[in-house]
Amino acid sequence: MWLICTFRGSVAQVLALEVGETVQILEKCEGETRIFPASYVHLKKAVVTNRGPHETAVPLEDPTLTEVSSTLQEWALLWKQLYVKHKVDLFYKVRHVMMELIDLRRQLLSGHLTQDQSRDVKRHVTVRLDWGNEHLGLDLVPRKEFDMVDEDHISVSDLYKMETRRRETETTVPVPHHLLVNLKSFTYNSIGEDTDIFFSLYDLREAKTISERFLVRLNKNGAPRNPEKVERLCALFTDLSNKDMKRDLYIVSHVIRTGRMLLNDSEKGPPLVQYRRPYGCAVLAMSDVLQTIAELKEEKDFVLKVYTCNNENEWYQIHENIIRKSSTKYTVPSTSYGLIISLQLLRGDVDQVRRENPLIFSRGVSVTRKLGFPDVIMPGDVRNDLYLTLERGDFERGGKSVQKNIEVTVYVLYADGEILKDCISLGSGEPQVPEHRSFVLYHNNSPRWSEVIKLPIPIDRFRGSHLRFEFRHCSTKDKGEKKLFGFSLHSSDEGGWNHCDENTTFSNHALYLGLPCCKEDFNSCPSIPSSLIFQRSTKENFWISTQLSSTKLTQNGTQLTGDRPIHLVISPSFLQDILDTLFSILDDNTDKYGPLVFQSLVFIINLLRDSKYYHFRPVMDTYIQKHFAGALAYKELIRCLKWYMDRSAEVVRQDHIQEAMRALEYLFKFIIQSRILYSRATCGMEEEQFRTSVQELFQSIRFVLSLDSRNSETLIFTQAALLNSFPAIFDELLQMFTVQEVAEFVRGTLGSMPSTVHMGQSMDVVKLQSIARTVDSRLFSFPESRRILLPVVLHHIHLHLRQQKELLICSGILSSIFSIIKSSSMVTHRHTHRHMKTASVERYHNQTNPIIIEIKVMGSLVFVLSCLHPVSCWQGEYVSCLLSLLRQMTDVHFQHLMENFQSKEELKEFFLKVLSVFRNLMKLSIFPRDWNVMRLLTSNIILTTAQYLSPALHKNFTEAEFDFKVWNSYFSLSVLYINQPSLQLESLSPAKRNKVLDKYGDMRVMMTYELFSMWQKLGENKIHFIPGMIGPFLGVTLVPQVEVRNIMIPIFHDMMDWEQRKNGNFKQVEAELIDKLDSLVSEGKGDENYRELFGLLTQLFGPYPSLLEKIEQETWRETGVSFVTSVTRLMERLLDYRDCMKGDETENKKIGYTVNLLNFYKSEINKEEMYIRYIHKLCDMHLQAENYTAAFTLLLYWELLNWEEKLLKEFLHYPTQTEWSRKEALSRKVIHYFNKGKCWEFGVPLCRDLAFQYESLYDYQSLSWIRKMEAAYYDNIMEQQRLEPEFFRVGFYGRKFPFFLRNKEFVCRGHDYERLEAFQQRMLGEFPQAIAMQHPNQPDEAILQCDSQYLQIYAVTPVPDSVGVLQMDRVPDRIKSFYRVNNVRRYRYDRPFHKGPKDRDNEFKSLWIERTTLILTHPLPGISRWFEVQKRELVEVSPLENAVSVVENKNQELRTLISQYQHKQLQGNINLLSMTLNGVIDAAVNGGIARYQEAFFDKEYITSHPEDTEKITQLKDLMQEQVRPRQHRRPRARGGSGRTREAGAPRDASPPQEADRSVPHDEEQPLSSENHKGEGSSHWSSQWTSHLPLVLPVVLPLVLPVDLPLVLPVVLPVDLPVVLPVVLPLVLPVVLPLVLPVDLPLVLPVDLPLVLPVVLKVVLPLVLLVDLPLVLPVVLKVVLPLVLLVDLPVVLPVDLPVVLPVDLPVVLLVVIDPVARQYSHISICPPVSRHHPSICF
Repeated sequence: MWLICTFRGSVAQVLALEVGETVQILEKCEGETRIFPASYVHLKKAVVTNRGPHETAVPLEDPTLTEVSSTLQEWALLWKQLYVKHKVDLFYKVRHVMMELIDLRRQLLSGHLTQDQSRDVKRHVTVRLDWGNEHLGLDLVPRKEFDMVDEDHISVSDLYKMETRRRETETTVPVPHHLLVNLKSFTYNSIGEDTDIFFSLYDLREAKTISERFLVRLNKNGAPRNPEKVERLCALFTDLSNKDMKRDLYIVSHVIRTGRMLLNDSEKGPPLVQYRRPYGCAVLAMSDVLQTIAELKEEKDFVLKVYTCNNENEWYQIHENIIRKSSTKYTVPSTSYGLIISLQLLRGDVDQVRRENPLIFSRGVSVTRKLGFPDVIMPGDVRNDLYLTLERGDFERGGKSVQKNIEVTVYVLYADGEILKDCISLGSGEPQVPEHRSFVLYHNNSPRWSEVIKLPIPIDRFRGSHLRFEFRHCSTKDKGEKKLFGFSLHSSDEGGWNHCDENTTFSNHALYLGLPCCKEDFNSCPSIPSSLIFQRSTKENFWISTQLSSTKLTQNGTQLTGDRPIHLVISPSFLQDILDTLFSILDDNTDKYGPLVFQSLVFIINLLRDSKYYHFRPVMDTYIQKHFAGALAYKELIRCLKWYMDRSAEVVRQDHIQEAMRALEYLFKFIIQSRILYSRATCGMEEEQFRTSVQELFQSIRFVLSLDSRNSETLIFTQAALLNSFPAIFDELLQMFTVQEVAEFVRGTLGSMPSTVHMGQSMDVVKLQSIARTVDSRLFSFPESRRILLPVVLHHIHLHLRQQKELLICSGILSSIFSIIKSSSMVTHRHTHRHMKTASVERYHNQTNPIIIEIKVMGSLVFVLSCLHPVSCWQGEYVSCLLSLLRQMTDVHFQHLMENFQSKEELKEFFLKVLSVFRNLMKLSIFPRDWNVMRLLTSNIILTTAQYLSPALHKNFTEAEFDFKVWNSYFSLSVLYINQPSLQLESLSPAKRNKVLDKYGDMRVMMTYELFSMWQKLGENKIHFIPGMIGPFLGVTLVPQVEVRNIMIPIFHDMMDWEQRKNGNFKQVEAELIDKLDSLVSEGKGDENYRELFGLLTQLFGPYPSLLEKIEQETWRETGVSFVTSVTRLMERLLDYRDCMKGDETENKKIGYTVNLLNFYKSEINKEEMYIRYIHKLCDMHLQAENYTAAFTLLLYWELLNWEEKLLKEFLHYPTQTEWSRKEALSRKVIHYFNKGKCWEFGVPLCRDLAFQYESLYDYQSLSWIRKMEAAYYDNIMEQQRLEPEFFRVGFYGRKFPFFLRNKEFVCRGHDYERLEAFQQRMLGEFPQAIAMQHPNQPDEAILQCDSQYLQIYAVTPVPDSVGVLQMDRVPDRIKSFYRVNNVRRYRYDRPFHKGPKDRDNEFKSLWIERTTLILTHPLPGISRWFEVQKRELVEVSPLENAVSVVENKNQELRTLISQYQHKQLQGNINLLSMTLNGVIDAAVNGGIARYQEAFFDKEYITSHPEDTEKITQLKDLMQEQVRPRQHRRPRARGGSGRTREAGAPRDASPPQEADRSVPHDEEQPLSSENHKGEGSSHWSSQWTSHLPLVLPVVLPLVLPVDLPLVLPVVLPVDLPVVLPVVLPLVLPVVLPLVLPVDLPLVLPVDLPLVLPVVLKVVLPLVLLVDLPLVLPVVLKVVLPLVLLVDLPVVLPVDLPVVLPVDLPVVLLVVIDPVARQYSHISICPPVSRHHPSICF
């Protein structure tokens, strides 16, 4: 029954059903309790197949309907996936095909189709089903007559042939091609006259036109002359074979204009006489466009340039010149326009094309045929076309000063002189005309036209008709008249040329018909009377050629000029009359005409053997069956045939004998039919004489075949002809003889052939082909004949197989034999097997004799397959033969096979070859990937065979004498079988999986049981397979099938047990298991369930008495459990690693997985080789990511090596070399990577180590190189700038993370310029399912155990271990910067919180810091960019300690910036320094340092916290250092400005990400005198002044844009210390205008940013260059007021930040305040407001 509606029940007992499913009803119940309603289903009649647990109900309907239904259900799931995967194009195509299939299925169900219509619909259905299966990646469905083939009812050989033939049919069946040409426009409008355009197909290689011409006539405007032809200018070039498509074809278009003689004629008005004149030619190479148009189902446009001929003498070959690009012989058009045509390639016979493309033929397409016949001539084809080519002519000048303009006119006339109307065709597409005028070549007495016209003369008027050619001179002077000066004629037999007068008329055709036609006739005939008006000139000639394509007529071999011969075509319409006449002659006068009639009959029969006339064979068959009446002919035919055969040993020339042998089939048809007629007429008289004559004839046949032909080539051809024709006579003999009699005839004939393979290769082929046709004949299908013929057939095959001769033909013969036996006798054999108990063994063997004979060939088949090359094209045929044989064999046959071996060595060789062949079947792709039916059938046969062979293997190679080679081959086959891709049901769709399980079950499980059973039978021999079979067996356990794994896992316990017994440990099992597990999982095998299943091994070591009995030493139980636990953990890491490598993961994640696995191999398993392998895998990943800290990875391997001369074997990419050489090469590579990664400090020790080795070996050249490298590293450390990276702590919480990340925290080294926000985005991108945690607190247990992913990220600060380097004053900051962030294992982060009540006035009083220090497993940088946190240390920092840390860090930051400016690391812009200083001096938020003073310098705090006295003093010192740095100490700087600040620090120290919202804003405010009572009122000024010695050297070069020491000596060429005090007031007015090109009094009051740098640039150098105590008072009191012209206290309080591009407080204090303070003439007053400081004098 078929479900028509989806059913979902609401009670537990119902059966949920989906629409379209098939349900088999076993019982129908009445009442309320129902499994499903009956109304939801549609009942169908069905048959149950494969009864049992996997039985299937198949509806009794058309198999095509069933296939469509099941296929659409399978497609539906895949179709939806196409949309999900964004394969939109295929999605809509499949949808369209599915709708078509539904519609076609509806048509079949309607029952209103005729048989032909149903067949056509089924054909369309199968085409669409195969298309969909191919594009959706489904399996190929074997078919026969549109229906699916059940592989159980067909032999494997037939199944294989079916598919190979289908694939060959798709690619090799010749299909006629047709080229559609459509002229869209002719855009070359410069002609201005009517034009004729001829299209044809031209073969360049053979230099000939292969098609008729297609003619298009256009008017002077480029439109068709016939208005009905508009948009209908198309032609179909038909009957192009595959051979034609491979030719070097071109579309050639000749353009002929009709008008004036010369195109540039100056005469006005229309010409009086119009001439056809050549104009141009265009070509298009088909090779360039064929592939394009073959793939399209619509027309495609092409543009053809029209080239004009430079010399009309070359017109006949202009197309060849254009193709060969002889550019001197034609003119290239000035425009790219020309002929625009569209092309389309159609396939199929013309009728099919007409049905499939009705729109094309509705446009009036002109059918343009080939010049000649197509490859196949069908009965009923009628054609009578004569193609005439006007080749060339030679004419005399005739007394004219210039050469003639010759035009040829062609007429077709009947014998009575009547001109035949419409018998000349210039080309398809235009109507036929009564006459044709050739084009005219200007001034040419030897014109070459090469113009082809077709003469479709009616068949009844062909004989007696003739052609007349009239030649006229087209004068351009005599009013354009055309003057007749000669003519030529050509009849159906002959032709000629003659002079005539221009006024000659041809009213009396008898006058010229008697004239000689050709040169030979002219020489042989008497002289022509001079009185005739027609005179023959020997100097003038005219050449033509003809080609006849007719199914009625033939053409003479000689033409007028002896042109190439034409193929003859004979019509079969006269066949019956001819044969009747021949047999009538034979009956009337047998003795006289018998041999001649026999020869004629042989000739006719052989004519039908030509492929062109093959389709006329039914005509001959019909004649023999219905019209042949020669009842006595058989006697003479047998006599002549026997006479020919008997003379074959005597005659040297045997052509006539070979012809008779080739006609043997139809000769026997005539003989048998004649005998039947005679027997009917005489009631069976002379039966014995007939039988005797036939037997004698067969004796003659055997005689011919038994002759030694090695020395006679002619005899070889005779024997070959006989063998080729021999199988065709079996069906005729069966009409008169019994099956056994005919079989005896054939056996005697085949047995007469030499049994050796020394006949010669060609004869061997013919012999085997004859045997093959014998096997394929109807005779062989009879069991009676098969018993007679099989021995001789198999004898010849066996000989060839053993010598590996003609393997392809032998495979075909065997395939046919197995197919026939499968279809005819297998049922009988099965019936006999079921009744074995009641039948005698002898009778059974007699009945199964054909199978036993097949068994004799099995050894040869196995031998051939074991010797064939893996990629041999014959392998598939022999595999199918072997599978067919094995499939038909039962256990009795296998038992008989085993008994036939004479010795154990023969049996061993047989086993090894069979198992080797089976293994090759598993390894090699014998059958295509989509041919799953064949693959599954093969697997089933191999499984059955293995089950049959297993007892023999155990009996012969275990009990008596163990043979490791045979057992190992068996186990290898079992492993390959279980792992083969076609059996992995998990990768199949649910529908396909269910089909396989229903038909075969899970064959992997069956083979696994067989494997386990054979393993248990090994006994103590199991030790021979340890550790060799550990890897293969491990591969079986990785198959994702639970039952297979449960069967195989205990085998490993067995292996460990046996090795423990033998060696006292299981080290071999352990080592091999780990190695193979790594390689197998890396290949993509195994899953998470496998890891859990492998853990079941631990149960085998538990307290189970049944297992304890197997263990002799219980002490290894604990070691085994530990080992299995380690393997389980290894599986976890391997699976994570595999999944990461297979997926589209980021490089960081892949590196992390690899590091995790690498550490496991080193620390837990101690597998050095695997450890080194993953070191190099990790290195490659680093290099791929351009992370040159890959050097740290190679250092791991470097540390394992020693400086010794020990020889190391080849490993990975390392050659065989000494350990010293490998370590040296590794050192160089590591040094190179450190250099590229700018980690020169790490490379220096390696350089030293390598230098020591070179020095100890006195290798000074290498020593010099390494020392130079070391020196270069030092230079790079001091000169090149390196960025300080940021560090981030990342916590991975939740069970969804990979094992090595799960619930762990890491510290990661960020990329260059990467800040916290960017790092967070990167991590969330790598883990898109993760949720970012918004607090820094440790997660609770619920988050750790949840099935989600949580990421906790915040920045951390490195805590360097190299404190000594950082505290040394003389160490450059570049060096310190490196040690601050490299080789660091400790990192910290601070979380601010308030302890106790929060002070609302000053939050810093209660602000504590929770400081967490993270200690990593390895220092950064290292083999990874991140390492796991090994230990956490948590301390609480008091508010005072935090303040000390903040101020100290700020001081360090200032030193770093100043150092960077001093070393020109930061050039140009000083905004960074300005902002930092401004943040210290003028903190706008949270009060800045003043808040610390208020909180911790208060007397109340000092009194209440006496323990903090030392810290308070330290804080004061740091503040003093900030405002009065110790000038004798060299500033200590840090590289970089992005250091994370301490929590609670004002402004520049960034707090942790989840800081309390109550923490004060991080902006500093200046310390006021009220807040800091210990400082004077000039604190603000002194604070600035204290920084000037540090800042001044930095700021001045930026403020002064010119070099004053260079400028001043030019301006003031005197001794400044002497002259300046006197001259300064006089010089300044002169100097300032030179330095400052502006008017200071005008500019300064408003444009201070321009004036101030100039003032500072002039005044300060003057002060510094002279005695300051003498000059400065003068400068400050006299010069400055003169220059500024304003009162500074008045000017400066303006809003300077708006006017100046820099911070004015910074610039003024840096430049002026130091000098003013030194001489007490000027001081900086405390600020009036925060943004308006003032200057006081």
